[in-house]
Amino acid sequence: MKIAINGAGIAGPALAYWLLHHGHEPVLIEKAPALRSGGYVVDFWGSGYDIAEKMGILPRLLEAGYEVGEVRFVDTHGKKSGGFPTDVFSRMTRGRFTSLQRSDLAAAIYSAIDGKVETLFGDSIASVDEAADHTHVGFDHAQSRDFDLVIGADGLHSRVRSLVFGEEAEFERFLGYNVAAFELTGYRPRDELAYVSHALAGRQVSRFSKRGDRTLFMFCWREREPTPVPADDAGRRAVLRREFAGMGWEIPAILTAMENAGEIYFDRVSQIAMPRWTKGRVALVGDATACVSLLAGEGCGLAMAEAYVLAGEIARAGHGHAAAFAGYEARMKPFLAAKQASARKFASSFVPGTDFGVTFRNWMMRLMVIPKVADFFVGDLNDDIDMPDYEAA
Repeated sequence: MKIAINGAGIAGPALAYWLLHHGHEPVLIEKAPALRSGGYVVDFWGSGYDIAEKMGILPRLLEAGYEVGEVRFVDTHGKKSGGFPTDVFSRMTRGRFTSLQRSDLAAAIYSAIDGKVETLFGDSIASVDEAADHTHVGFDHAQSRDFDLVIGADGLHSRVRSLVFGEEAEFERFLGYNVAAFELTGYRPRDELAYVSHALAGRQVSRFSKRGDRTLFMFCWREREPTPVPADDAGRRAVLRREFAGMGWEIPAILTAMENAGEIYFDRVSQIAMPRWTKGRVALVGDATACVSLLAGEGCGLAMAEAYVLAGEIARAGHGHAAAFAGYEARMKPFLAAKQASARKFASSFVPGTDFGVTFRNWMMRLMVIPKVADFFVGDLNDDIDMPDYEAA
């Protein structure tokens, strides 16, 4: 089948890889002019790690990744006020754990299909009209085409979802935070393989030293209601200067240096909850359908798992897309719902809303040096899902 995939982030290229593997003809459409760079550092383990190994890209991911040794909270003077060593994550995943930039993961996945799958950069699906035996797809720029299936892999703010299922507000579950991230070159000080954070009530700034003398900064702050994302970097800088004015530690210097930063990632921290992930010949995958949010810590790997299962179910069902979509939802929806619930439970403690809450959080994190306490706080990192072997499909 010829299958249109809107979005070339994580889920889209992963889905294209497995569809091609099963003999289909995927076409990727990406509104950005090239693969996106930047973003924030993600933790990578579980089912996504296993699927990366199946794809043969795991060595590249481990080379690009970091073995973070410490999560450290500091006070306004830079003195350690809490934190823990991260060996608990490696221990609970039997060493199958790494941290890497989201864009590095996306680039590694895309490298497995580069030159093998048609990709339309600088374009997006603009209309979807379903007929009995095909779907007619219009684009912002390219000439319209017919496809057997259409897949929305275009993230939290999915255009395919809006076109086919309904407006974003119907499905977005705002978790009470905004997040921004950017990189600087040559920033000092550096703390190698340590994720260093400073927080006051409802506001937190973190930095992580990367290779090539680069430093990644991540800002997170509480909001009562979802707010529009500023349209350009100038507007995003203005929001960060306003929200983080008056904080101590290195934040005044970071805000000044921010003027030299390139693109600034900025978004709401939200989940997507939908009663159905498929409609007719259209399906959604990744953050477009069941975004768990960055609070789950595993969103990229989960998107890869969804892509693997969706492609496998399509292969198993042949041209019976209805059966394939039903199998995909039946296998993945309960699993993703549980991941979303875990993230919502964690949301209130991610950036506490009071200064006392920040102090208590930092103090409690000191107890993570005790293995049983660490196991209690971290929970079970093993994914409770059986990934089928679709090779017999």
